[in-house]
Amino acid sequence: MEIVKLLNEHNAILFLLLFSRMSALLAFFPFFSHINIPISIKSALAFYLSVIFFPMVSLGYVNIDMESLVLAVLSEFALGFIAGLALNIVFAAVALAGEQISLVMGFSMATILDPQTGVNSPIVSNFLTLLAVLTLLAFDGHHYMLLFLSKIVYHMKLGVFYPHTFIFNYFIKAVKEMFAFGFILAFPVVSLSLLADLVFGMLMKTMPQFNLLVLGYPIKIFFSVLVLVAVLYSMMILFKKEFLSVFKFLALLI
Repeated sequence: MEIVKLLNEHNAILFLLLFSRMSALLAFFPFFSHINIPISIKSALAFYLSVIFFPMVSLGYVNIDMESLVLAVLSEFALGFIAGLALNIVFAAVALAGEQISLVMGFSMATILDPQTGVNSPIVSNFLTLLAVLTLLAFDGHHYMLLFLSKIVYHMKLGVFYPHTFIFNYFIKAVKEMFAFGFILAFPVVSLSLLADLVFGMLMKTMPQFNLLVLGYPIKIFFSVLVLVAVLYSMMILFKKEFLSVFKFLALLI
């Protein structure tokens, strides 16, 4: 009988909006939005979280009509898209660094399928992205995202989210800093490549018989790999710092 009492119009709208919020957030969050995770698993997880958080939710000022409900659902999807985009920008910076490293190493044409996005990307970019996902799991970044889900359910009423001006200003700044952060990650390998080009250029002037294609590129790739391995830990530390800093912005959405 208690379950029957819950089956009313108000609770049905609450659960619909809560399920829309959970689905949107899981659809755009890193790791949870992985292309290799079946849609059935994502839907089941969104449904499970909706059931768990249902006692915590409250409905905002939403009229009980079709137009208002559609706008409320779109509001929840906009919340998930903005939160997921803010976190994915950090992964985009890591992928950008990988593309720059692949370019200077001569691996820009060596592309493989990225399981995170489902598109072809340079091999170094793919490697760094997968390493970033492992780092995310290592410092429990997925738990931070689940904690954000619980906080936003508890503190923000359903159907009332609106993209304010500060959100657009943040993304303009974040996209600008994404390129700078990607260059910072790739700088050790890029600087070594420029130094190697300078040395090889001097050798070509002093020793015309030096075959750059036969000897230069293997040497350049060898030292680039050594430098990349040496700075991987520092790169992931910077990734962790930038990823956690995004949650300061996400706290402003609540």
